[in-house]
Amino acid sequence: MNNKEMLKASSICKSYRDITSNLEVLRNINFSVAEGEFLAIQGPSGAGKSTLLHILGGLDNPTAGKVYFEGNSVYGLNEDELAGFRNRKVGFVFQFFHLLPELNALENVLLPGILKSWWERKKSQAAAAELLERLGLGQRLTHRPPALSGGEQQRVAIARALINKPRLLLCDEPTGNLDSENGKNILRLLIDLNRNEKITIVMVTHDKEIAIGASRVIHLKDGVILH
Repeated sequence: MNNKEMLKASSICKSYRDITSNLEVLRNINFSVAEGEFLAIQGPSGAGKSTLLHILGGLDNPTAGKVYFEGNSVYGLNEDELAGFRNRKVGFVFQFFHLLPELNALENVLLPGILKSWWERKKSQAAAAELLERLGLGQRLTHRPPALSGGEQQRVAIARALINKPRLLLCDEPTGNLDSENGKNILRLLIDLNRNEKITIVMVTHDKEIAIGASRVIHLKDGVILH
């Protein structure tokens, strides 16, 4: 494994305040992820896992602390730079697949490149078809989400996350909406992407059996990393 640091969470805190209360979701989170690593963040529901993942990926601002990607502060970027970071450097895979039901599998995978030039879109279409073929969906390119199984929909979502060739893949309970067999298949796919494509992966999950598929596991409970 390359030991070069790719991602670092430094003193991350997140709280939600209203007039009468202050809810602390994350408290002083510190860890780093090496380039090429597959890290699982495991913990029960309500531990703050999804909030942490969203902060790592530039989707939600921390109340305090910093996130660094390849040595640069993510929240030091302006809005355009942050949008570019999310679109090109990071791929997101969620528990609920977030596929558009009116689009087929190929069209859903192409969504992140919708603003590209005509020629770039043509190249992306060939790349998307190749990705779906590699993920076992070569015969399902024109099928819309309602005609796909849960496992197939998640593979489409993973292909969509990979279409812009991100350096980092952030997975939020990627097996949480699947039966155990499809969950194991998705885990095997993630392991393969990490080992063979050298994609750095951070995955949050409540499932201990899924977490142990990663190369390293850290545990989060009540917004705190357990040591």
